[in-house]
Amino acid sequence: MGPRVDVCLTRPLGACPEESGETQNPRLCPCCVRSSCALTPAAETLYSSPAHSVLQLILAMESTEVESDILRRVRTLLRELDGHRPACQCDRGMLRWTLHKKIDQNPSNSSVVVRILVKELERAERGDFRHYIIPLLHTLMYTLMQAPCIPDELWGRVYDFCKKLLTLPRPFCTIALDYAARLKVERAAPGALYQRMVISEQSLKSNLYPYQEKIFLFADPDLLSEAICQALLSDTEAAQVSQSPRACMCYVIIHAMQAALGEGCASSGLKASLQDMPMGEVEHWFQQVVAAVESAGQEGSAEHGQHTARLEEIHQAVLSSLQAGNAATGGLQGTPLPNPNISFHLWTEDEQLWKELGLFIRPGWQSCQPDCLGQELDTSGMQDILSGCECCQQSRFSVLSTDSGIERDLPLPAEESLGPCGAEPERCRLLRKGGMKKKPSALESVVFLQAGGSGAALKPPGKLQRSPGPTLGPAAQLQRLHTARVVLLGDDRVLGRLARAYHSWRKRETRRAFLTPRLNLHFYYVPVVAEQPSTWQDHPATGQEELCEVGAYLGRADPWYQSNINSLCHMIPKLATMPSSPSKHLVPDLFITDVIAYYTRMGTQPVCFQLYAVKLFFRDPAQEPAEEVFLTELRTQVQDSSSPRELSLTKKKTTLDGPGIDLTVRYRKAVLSARPKELALSLRSTGLLMKAIPAEQAEDLVCVKVTITEIIRTNNLSGRSFSAVANSLRTQHINIRSTEQRPFTVCLDKDSRRSYRNVISMEVSPCLEPSYCLQRTRTMKSTLHDTEDVGMVKYMPKSLLLPINTFAGVIQ
Repeated sequence: MGPRVDVCLTRPLGACPEESGETQNPRLCPCCVRSSCALTPAAETLYSSPAHSVLQLILAMESTEVESDILRRVRTLLRELDGHRPACQCDRGMLRWTLHKKIDQNPSNSSVVVRILVKELERAERGDFRHYIIPLLHTLMYTLMQAPCIPDELWGRVYDFCKKLLTLPRPFCTIALDYAARLKVERAAPGALYQRMVISEQSLKSNLYPYQEKIFLFADPDLLSEAICQALLSDTEAAQVSQSPRACMCYVIIHAMQAALGEGCASSGLKASLQDMPMGEVEHWFQQVVAAVESAGQEGSAEHGQHTARLEEIHQAVLSSLQAGNAATGGLQGTPLPNPNISFHLWTEDEQLWKELGLFIRPGWQSCQPDCLGQELDTSGMQDILSGCECCQQSRFSVLSTDSGIERDLPLPAEESLGPCGAEPERCRLLRKGGMKKKPSALESVVFLQAGGSGAALKPPGKLQRSPGPTLGPAAQLQRLHTARVVLLGDDRVLGRLARAYHSWRKRETRRAFLTPRLNLHFYYVPVVAEQPSTWQDHPATGQEELCEVGAYLGRADPWYQSNINSLCHMIPKLATMPSSPSKHLVPDLFITDVIAYYTRMGTQPVCFQLYAVKLFFRDPAQEPAEEVFLTELRTQVQDSSSPRELSLTKKKTTLDGPGIDLTVRYRKAVLSARPKELALSLRSTGLLMKAIPAEQAEDLVCVKVTITEIIRTNNLSGRSFSAVANSLRTQHINIRSTEQRPFTVCLDKDSRRSYRNVISMEVSPCLEPSYCLQRTRTMKSTLHDTEDVGMVKYMPKSLLLPINTFAGVIQ
């Protein structure tokens, strides 16, 4: 049997007699190459001509060549997942991008790509190649969302395969359930996935789907070079140039028509008609299409035929302004998926992240008017929100209210002298709008905070360092209209800064929940290492591999993350310093922006990392202890003496006992049984290192690995000699104190900006969720049980986890 072409030239799509049972005259059909496809008498004469045979042979050869090329690209992706890296490392991560770019250039290949991916998924499921399933599934869904029209038979095969994956453990069943729900909506209302993504990402006005999304790129200018920051800024700005509400509305209209009508859609005429329309008419037809698709996607909606008939009416109405010759069908055309709304920010202030999220929810903050915050906030909440706004601070402290607080005493504005009620302006001024604002109950506040936290209810699902994201119950599935996707670019130091900001944000939300009830917050991480030495001069320069421990860990856990995201670590600096080609302004290929958009769209599975709290005590008793959090590591080193007297005493002590200082260490040993076992030891050390990110998956226990450099003194005939020995232990709670009150230096998350001097003691423990601490304090006031969690506290997440989204999450 020869090659197969998807579209039959003599019958409408899906009308092949083999599928309808008409097999009275079996014969090979040159258009769909099925041995049981019967030909009409008119087609007998057409296909018997030599010209048609040559044409069909050429089409068949081209189809075979395209299918072979796509199959080769897909197989190359799978070989990369097996560890067979390409010869050139710069090609790593571009395989998936080039595959989707090939579909964008020729949308008619979408059906071929979908058919090949479905076959590969079924083969991987039969052969138990599970590491292929999630990458292939993400590639398939991304193709389906952009495809102009897919046969219903392929939709059914993909939907059945997703249902078959529900028997597998997480994350396979989680991703399959999500995609099965999307496919169900898409089959009921073709074009719904594309439409919803464009509406939310471009913040188009729609009452039926009022969701908004935005991507925030945050880069630390102290960690990345100016060339890298400028290149990222240029790419994000170039990605937004071609985006306009009018163009996006036209894309939605054309894609919905093609998805529902197929070959019957006059794509060229529809595009020309929309271009000639004024903005008001385009918006009108956009709202009509959105209403038709959303109503069809709801449960209990009309049949598929009624939805198609409704879109056919809109299709004819839009084409009514064109001449008959311009309304030709012209075949299916690809509608590009617009780049999402991306904003680039240099992270220069600690509160900048929280401020940008607030501006996303309430754009009125830009005018710095407290009235724009809404009436649901009290005075303390508004002070917390506007704590970083200088002009609002000046208005609060410099303006003195002199009125009596009674509306009757307020002066009447000139433009309202007559008032809307004519001769009774006084009566109109006394009218009050709104009323008493009911404050949320304690139970509602707990639901908001639990939904916004990263924990997974009472007990973690295991003792792994990386844990899957929470599975929220019906009460916690809040309908938030805004989704912020925060992408961090840099090394582990920017993640340490994020951990600090996230802890501060959770504490602020515990005092007054403002963003949590309104905002879905997702974090993404793109490792980027600049070609510059380490900024902390107290220890040897940290290698580039050590600066990206979190990225390397996520790459080991998720091979698709390793192929698409970790490859940007060295690619972004190279692209930033690469000179632009003369033809770049003609055909711009925004590779970095496209990969980030793909990551934020398809990376929905969070990996939650435990944050650790550290309390530092200083040598000066008058100095208050410092409380900090860290994500990756904590490093200590012996601090040099400052005064000559201390220096002389230190030299004498070093001569007798060796280098370093005497430490007393008390810790709770981390074991699988989770039984507390308190241990203590005294030793002389030159420093220690706490690692919170395990180097191997076999060491995946929720704890920190502490490596203490101990100084061993040996007496021999030649005198005393000293040797350094590395002692390792695993713990969750540890207390370290300098016996001689000699200070040491502490550096958090490899960041010199977060280093502390003159420290003599410190305590390290898992960071607790602020909402848990608040609720536990409230519960302890009304109960006598002080040692165990009772009441509502036992159902709240206890530990503060930082979720970072990947493609697969935790593979069990």
